[in-house]
Amino acid sequence: MTLDKELDRIFAARDRANMQPTIDALLPLLASNPGNARVLYEVGGAYDTAGKEETALGFYENALAAGLKGDLLRRCYVQYGSTLRNVGQYAKSSAVFATARTEFPGSPSLGVFEAITLHAAGRPDEAIASLLDVVVDFVRSPDIDRYKSAISGNAAYLRSLDGRGTPPCS
Repeated sequence: MTLDKELDRIFAARDRANMQPTIDALLPLLASNPGNARVLYEVGGAYDTAGKEETALGFYENALAAGLKGDLLRRCYVQYGSTLRNVGQYAKSSAVFATARTEFPGSPSLGVFEAITLHAAGRPDEAIASLLDVVVDFVRSPDIDRYKSAISGNAAYLRSLDGRGTPPCS
């Protein structure tokens, strides 16, 4: 069985309420593939799901340094940025999401999780503006399409709030 198939098998059997069996299944793969970017990422994700965020951070950082690519890289950015937020490292989380959104501009999940970081960092206006951008960029419906300009205007207004702004027309 290939390494990727073995990782897929382990994650198909995981129980998010009890991640220790998943971690136990991943550790031998880590021992035999210590520099494999996907193994590092998956081990980090297992620790993260188990509530061991500080441990997960190191694995995410090592996975990124090992050259994670494609959708796994995007997913790692989401999880790494979210974990940084969860441990109170808001500036670092924001930096991760800024990098990730540059690399993956077509990912609405990155925008949503970036907004959650902005909110947690005490920047609720910017968080809502970010979510409005996600709506404009990724929600396709006649109702939203009709109001894209107004939604974008409101996002810009929210970003500009400094006590002097005036509400835009809708």
